[in-house]
Amino acid sequence: MRTIHIRVNQRAHELSAGCTLEEALASLGFKPPFAVALNLHFVPRDRYADTTLKDQDQIEVISPITGG
Repeated sequence: MRTIHIRVNQRAHELSAGCTLEEALASLGFKPPFAVALNLHFVPRDRYADTTLKDQDQIEVISPITGG
């Protein structure tokens, strides 16, 4: 099985080749609400399942912070 190496919030991860952004987020345990940037570009939530990750992709997951 081929794998790819990605970084999520600056941490290295190894995933199966062909993995979508939606699958990666679920397998890494992220729970909504959050916003995602892939290689510094915002990805709308309705595109997560259609976005196939590539080796060396960089993902930032940003969760809202409450309080003040």
